[in-house]
Amino acid sequence: MQQYFVEGSLSVDRLYTVTDKRIIHHIAKVMRMQPDDQIELVDATQQPFLAVIQKIDISGTEIQVRPINGLNRQTELPAKPILLCGLPKREKSEWIVQKGTELGADKIYFFASERAVSRWDEKKAIKKLQRLQTIALSAAEQSHRNTIPEIKFLQNLKDLKFEVQATKLIAYEESAKSSETKALVLALQAHQPKTPTYCVFGPEGGISSNEVAYLVSQGFTPIGLGPRILRTETAPLYFLSALSFYFELKG
Repeated sequence: MQQYFVEGSLSVDRLYTVTDKRIIHHIAKVMRMQPDDQIELVDATQQPFLAVIQKIDISGTEIQVRPINGLNRQTELPAKPILLCGLPKREKSEWIVQKGTELGADKIYFFASERAVSRWDEKKAIKKLQRLQTIALSAAEQSHRNTIPEIKFLQNLKDLKFEVQATKLIAYEESAKSSETKALVLALQAHQPKTPTYCVFGPEGGISSNEVAYLVSQGFTPIGLGPRILRTETAPLYFLSALSFYFELKG
Protein backbone atom coordinates (compact mmCIF):
# COMPACT_ATOMS: atom_id res chain seq x y z
CA MET A 1 0.00 0.00 0.00
CA GLN A 2 1.26 3.46 -0.88
CA GLN A 3 2.22 5.87 1.89
CA TYR A 4 2.55 9.64 1.74
CA PHE A 5 3.60 12.35 4.21
CA VAL A 6 1.16 15.25 4.43
CA GLU A 7 1.14 18.60 6.20
CA GLY A 8 -1.16 19.42 9.11
CA SER A 9 -2.91 16.98 11.41
CA LEU A 10 -5.40 14.28 10.46
CA SER A 11 -8.44 12.93 12.31
CA VAL A 12 -10.51 9.82 11.70
CA ASP A 13 -13.57 10.50 9.48
CA ARG A 14 -12.62 14.14 8.89
CA LEU A 15 -12.08 14.91 5.20
CA TYR A 16 -8.61 16.08 4.26
CA THR A 17 -7.72 17.79 0.98
CA VAL A 18 -4.37 16.86 -0.55
CA THR A 19 -2.90 19.75 -2.56
CA ASP A 20 0.72 18.56 -2.80
CA LYS A 21 1.40 18.27 -6.55
CA ARG A 22 3.91 15.47 -6.04
CA ILE A 23 1.39 13.31 -4.20
CA ILE A 24 -1.46 14.14 -6.60
CA HIS A 25 0.67 13.20 -9.61
CA HIS A 26 1.75 9.92 -8.02
CA ILE A 27 -1.78 8.91 -7.00
CA ALA A 28 -3.59 9.97 -10.18
CA LYS A 29 -0.99 9.51 -12.92
CA VAL A 30 1.56 6.96 -11.69
CA MET A 31 -0.61 4.63 -9.60
CA ARG A 32 -3.85 5.47 -11.48
CA MET A 33 -5.85 5.19 -8.29
CA GLN A 34 -9.60 5.72 -8.13
CA PRO A 35 -12.10 6.76 -5.45
CA ASP A 36 -12.50 4.06 -2.76
CA ASP A 37 -8.85 3.00 -3.12
CA GLN A 38 -6.93 2.96 0.16
CA ILE A 39 -3.65 4.68 1.01
CA GLU A 40 -1.63 5.40 4.14
CA LEU A 41 -0.95 8.97 5.25
CA VAL A 42 1.44 10.24 7.92
CA ASP A 43 0.60 13.67 9.29
CA ALA A 44 2.80 16.38 10.80
CA THR A 45 2.53 14.77 14.26
CA GLN A 46 4.12 11.57 12.88
CA GLN A 47 0.85 9.67 13.27
CA PRO A 48 0.04 7.24 10.45
CA PHE A 49 -3.53 6.70 9.22
CA LEU A 50 -5.29 4.36 6.85
CA ALA A 51 -7.33 6.55 4.48
CA VAL A 52 -9.80 6.12 1.63
CA ILE A 53 -9.73 8.30 -1.48
CA GLN A 54 -13.06 10.12 -1.76
CA LYS A 55 -12.59 12.31 -4.83
CA ILE A 56 -9.89 13.02 -7.41
CA ASP A 57 -10.47 16.43 -8.95
CA ILE A 58 -10.41 16.22 -12.76
CA SER A 59 -8.28 19.38 -12.93
CA GLY A 60 -5.56 17.59 -11.01
CA THR A 61 -5.33 20.27 -8.32
CA GLU A 62 -6.59 18.33 -5.31
CA ILE A 63 -7.59 14.97 -3.94
CA GLN A 64 -10.01 14.45 -1.06
CA VAL A 65 -9.31 11.62 1.34
CA ARG A 66 -10.99 10.36 4.50
CA PRO A 67 -8.85 8.83 7.27
CA ILE A 68 -10.68 5.77 8.56
CA ASN A 69 -8.27 4.41 11.15
CA GLY A 70 -5.21 5.54 13.09
CA LEU A 71 -2.41 3.00 12.73
CA ASN A 72 -0.57 1.82 15.82
CA ARG A 73 2.80 0.84 14.43
CA GLN A 74 6.42 1.37 15.40
CA THR A 75 8.82 1.64 12.48
CA GLU A 76 11.40 3.90 14.12
CA LEU A 77 14.62 2.51 15.63
CA PRO A 78 14.52 3.11 19.40
CA ALA A 79 18.21 4.07 19.41
CA LYS A 80 17.52 7.19 17.27
CA PRO A 81 20.66 6.72 15.11
CA ILE A 82 22.39 9.84 13.78
CA LEU A 83 24.92 9.13 11.03
CA LEU A 84 27.87 11.51 10.64
CA CYS A 85 29.52 10.70 7.32
CA GLY A 86 32.71 12.14 5.91
CA LEU A 87 31.74 13.57 2.53
CA PRO A 88 31.96 10.72 -0.03
CA LYS A 89 32.41 10.83 -3.77
CA ARG A 90 29.59 11.53 -6.22
CA GLU A 91 26.50 9.35 -5.93
CA LYS A 92 27.58 7.61 -2.71
CA SER A 93 25.89 10.29 -0.61
CA GLU A 94 22.60 9.47 -2.35
CA TRP A 95 23.09 5.76 -1.68
CA ILE A 96 23.77 6.41 2.02
CA VAL A 97 20.67 8.59 2.36
CA GLN A 98 18.35 6.22 0.51
CA LYS A 99 19.45 3.01 2.20
CA GLY A 100 20.12 4.68 5.55
CA THR A 101 16.55 5.97 5.56
CA GLU A 102 15.18 2.52 4.75
CA LEU A 103 17.22 1.06 7.61
CA GLY A 104 16.01 3.57 10.19
CA ALA A 105 18.43 6.52 10.42
CA ASP A 106 16.94 9.38 12.41
CA LYS A 107 19.30 12.00 10.95
CA ILE A 108 22.10 11.89 8.38
CA TYR A 109 24.82 14.54 8.48
CA PHE A 110 27.68 14.85 6.00
CA PHE A 111 30.81 16.73 7.01
CA ALA A 112 33.91 18.09 5.25
CA SER A 113 36.44 15.56 6.55
CA GLU A 114 40.19 16.19 6.34
CA ARG A 115 40.68 13.26 3.95
CA ALA A 116 37.54 13.76 1.86
CA VAL A 117 38.18 13.99 -1.88
CA SER A 118 34.79 15.55 -2.57
CA ARG A 119 34.20 19.20 -1.66
CA TRP A 120 30.96 21.17 -1.34
CA ASP A 121 30.91 24.95 -1.39
CA GLU A 122 27.87 26.77 0.03
CA LYS A 123 26.02 26.92 -3.31
CA LYS A 124 26.69 23.28 -4.12
CA ALA A 125 25.71 22.19 -0.61
CA ILE A 126 22.28 23.84 -0.90
CA LYS A 127 21.54 22.08 -4.19
CA LYS A 128 22.86 18.73 -2.95
CA LEU A 129 20.89 18.87 0.29
CA GLN A 130 17.66 19.60 -1.57
CA ARG A 131 18.25 16.55 -3.73
CA LEU A 132 19.18 14.37 -0.74
CA GLN A 133 16.16 15.48 1.30
CA THR A 134 13.91 14.50 -1.61
CA ILE A 135 15.57 11.08 -1.70
CA ALA A 136 15.02 10.73 2.06
CA LEU A 137 11.33 11.60 1.65
CA SER A 138 10.83 9.00 -1.08
CA ALA A 139 12.72 6.32 0.87
CA ALA A 140 10.77 7.09 4.07
CA GLU A 141 7.48 6.66 2.22
CA GLN A 142 8.64 3.46 0.53
CA SER A 143 9.77 1.91 3.83
CA HIS A 144 6.68 3.13 5.74
CA ARG A 145 8.59 5.26 8.20
CA ASN A 146 6.77 7.57 10.62
CA THR A 147 9.41 10.28 10.17
CA ILE A 148 11.64 11.65 7.43
CA PRO A 149 15.34 11.83 8.36
CA GLU A 150 16.87 15.29 8.48
CA ILE A 151 19.80 15.72 6.06
CA LYS A 152 22.45 18.34 6.89
CA PHE A 153 25.97 19.36 5.91
CA LEU A 154 28.66 20.46 8.36
CA GLN A 155 31.72 22.36 7.20
CA ASN A 156 33.56 21.06 10.26
CA LEU A 157 33.01 18.33 12.82
CA LYS A 158 33.33 20.98 15.52
CA ASP A 159 30.06 22.48 14.24
CA LEU A 160 28.25 19.43 15.56
CA LYS A 161 26.05 20.04 18.59
CA PHE A 162 25.16 16.83 20.39
CA GLU A 163 23.33 15.73 23.50
CA VAL A 164 25.67 15.04 26.42
CA GLN A 165 23.86 11.85 27.44
CA ALA A 166 23.88 10.38 23.94
CA THR A 167 25.76 7.27 22.85
CA LYS A 168 28.72 8.54 20.79
CA LEU A 169 30.73 6.22 18.55
CA ILE A 170 33.39 6.31 15.81
CA ALA A 171 33.53 3.54 13.22
CA TYR A 172 37.33 3.31 13.13
CA GLU A 173 39.21 1.02 10.76
CA GLU A 174 42.15 0.76 13.14
CA SER A 175 39.80 -0.81 15.68
CA ALA A 176 38.74 -3.35 13.07
CA LYS A 177 42.37 -4.07 12.14
CA SER A 178 43.22 -4.75 15.78
CA SER A 179 40.32 -7.25 15.97
CA GLU A 180 38.39 -5.16 18.49
CA THR A 181 34.98 -6.80 18.88
CA LYS A 182 33.35 -5.68 22.13
CA ALA A 183 33.15 -1.86 22.10
CA LEU A 184 29.94 -1.66 20.04
CA VAL A 185 28.17 -4.29 22.13
CA LEU A 186 29.22 -2.62 25.39
CA ALA A 187 28.06 0.77 24.10
CA LEU A 188 24.65 -0.60 23.14
CA GLN A 189 24.30 -2.34 26.48
CA ALA A 190 24.92 1.00 28.21
CA HIS A 191 22.63 2.96 25.88
CA GLN A 192 20.04 5.06 27.68
CA PRO A 193 16.44 4.78 26.35
CA LYS A 194 15.12 7.69 24.28
CA THR A 195 18.59 9.14 23.72
CA PRO A 196 20.26 9.39 20.29
CA THR A 197 23.12 7.24 19.05
CA TYR A 198 25.74 9.15 17.07
CA CYS A 199 28.20 7.29 14.88
CA VAL A 200 30.95 8.91 12.79
CA PHE A 201 32.16 7.36 9.54
CA GLY A 202 35.18 8.48 7.54
CA PRO A 203 35.22 9.19 3.78
CA GLU A 204 37.06 7.00 1.26
CA GLY A 205 40.44 7.96 2.75
CA GLY A 206 39.30 7.15 6.27
CA ILE A 207 38.90 9.38 9.27
CA SER A 208 42.10 11.20 10.30
CA SER A 209 43.93 10.76 13.60
CA ASN A 210 43.26 14.44 14.36
CA GLU A 211 39.53 13.94 13.91
CA VAL A 212 39.59 10.81 16.05
CA ALA A 213 41.50 12.65 18.80
CA TYR A 214 38.98 15.50 18.77
CA LEU A 215 35.99 13.14 18.88
CA VAL A 216 37.50 11.09 21.72
CA SER A 217 37.98 14.33 23.66
CA GLN A 218 34.24 14.91 23.22
CA GLY A 219 33.33 11.52 24.65
CA PHE A 220 33.20 9.42 21.47
CA THR A 221 34.32 5.78 21.58
CA PRO A 222 36.15 4.12 18.64
CA ILE A 223 34.54 0.84 17.60
CA GLY A 224 35.16 -1.87 15.04
CA LEU A 225 32.40 -3.12 12.74
CA GLY A 226 33.60 -6.68 12.44
CA PRO A 227 36.97 -7.89 11.17
CA ARG A 228 36.54 -6.62 7.61
CA ILE A 229 37.34 -3.10 6.37
CA LEU A 230 34.11 -1.64 4.97
CA ARG A 231 33.64 0.99 2.29
CA THR A 232 32.44 4.44 3.32
CA GLU A 233 28.95 3.75 1.94
CA THR A 234 28.76 0.24 3.46
CA ALA A 235 29.77 0.99 7.06
CA PRO A 236 26.70 3.11 7.95
CA LEU A 237 24.38 0.40 6.63
CA TYR A 238 26.19 -2.29 8.64
CA PHE A 239 25.86 -0.11 11.74
CA LEU A 240 22.12 0.45 11.27
CA SER A 241 21.57 -3.25 10.68
CA ALA A 242 23.45 -4.04 13.89
CA LEU A 243 21.24 -1.59 15.81
CA SER A 244 18.11 -3.17 14.35
CA PHE A 245 19.24 -6.64 15.37
CA TYR A 246 20.25 -5.55 18.88
CA PHE A 247 17.21 -3.42 19.71
CA GLU A 248 14.45 -4.96 17.58
CA LEU A 249 15.17 -8.58 16.72
CA LYS A 250 17.30 -10.37 19.28
CA GLY A 251 14.51 -10.48 21.88
